[in-house]
Amino acid sequence: MAGVLLMAAAACGGSGNGGDTSASTASSGGTSSEASKSGLKVGLAFDVGGRGDKSFNDAAYAGLEKAKSELKADIKELSPAADGSNRGELLRQLADAGYNPIIGVGFAYGEDIKKAAEEYPDIQFAVVDSASNAPNVTGLLFAEEQGSYLAGVAAATKAKSGHVGFVGGVENDLIKKFEAGFVAGVKSVKADAKIDVKYLTPDGDFSGFKAPDKGKVAAEKMFQDGADIVYHAAGDSGLGVFQAAAAAGKKAIGVDSDQRQTVKEADLQSVIMTSMLKRVDVAVFEFVKAFQGGAKGGSNTVYDLKVDGVGLSTTGGEIDDIKDKLDAAKKDIVDGKITVPAKP
Repeated sequence: MAGVLLMAAAACGGSGNGGDTSASTASSGGTSSEASKSGLKVGLAFDVGGRGDKSFNDAAYAGLEKAKSELKADIKELSPAADGSNRGELLRQLADAGYNPIIGVGFAYGEDIKKAAEEYPDIQFAVVDSASNAPNVTGLLFAEEQGSYLAGVAAATKAKSGHVGFVGGVENDLIKKFEAGFVAGVKSVKADAKIDVKYLTPDGDFSGFKAPDKGKVAAEKMFQDGADIVYHAAGDSGLGVFQAAAAAGKKAIGVDSDQRQTVKEADLQSVIMTSMLKRVDVAVFEFVKAFQGGAKGGSNTVYDLKVDGVGLSTTGGEIDDIKDKLDAAKKDIVDGKITVPAKP
């Protein structure tokens, strides 16, 4: 796997904010002769927000597109309703249409994947951010806390005031991993740093991942209170964090994809100091490639710093001057000298 720390991930496709895309579909490459010859039909069901979030879903789509171009796969993508209530229906649509393997993007697919896997035992499934729960399911997991630790080191080193912030989309165990790692990284550089933390919605309310207005209000308050840099793990809501940073003349840290490349607004690109890369694109592609090679489910694959499954982007060159410090922190984590907490 190519090195990720201090490498910029390729910009992911798509535009817009997802919106209410109930049972909407977008199919790519399904009629190509090369795809037909390969016999590989890959289905992917997005998390809420769908393609175009410039973050998590778009990273998954980049992996799907790579499977199309390099493995000659016939691909199909589906987006859920705004509340995600039809996730199970999307999985069944893909299964009934003959797609195998099928990937659910996001931990919220956990139970729906389990049910679908029981109904379609001959189909291989994968779920991002949820552990394997059936013999034909592969869990694609990430050490978000490790990548976030590096983001914290970068933020604390660059924040002259010693004051930073974290905006989480939904207050659940997954997003708390981002917070825990970030706080630990900040404290490793400046023990007395001030760290503001704000979650946009409580556990179970996924609207926090697609509410840029709430993200903007939360970040505005942090900047007004003196924060120099705000890190978000809030999906599409991160756009509001970037808007607040631009208005305040401050900096922000993106997440999942290299957001300095995926955010189209030039005035917002310049405020993104770095992004914590979560290589969902790599996980999706490698799962499909393994399936093509005959691999079966029933296990979990963890993408951590050791395999460059998480890391930091360098687009814009704003963290180039602290590369040695970041590399040292990464090495200590990989070598086991630093154990990054997964809970705040």
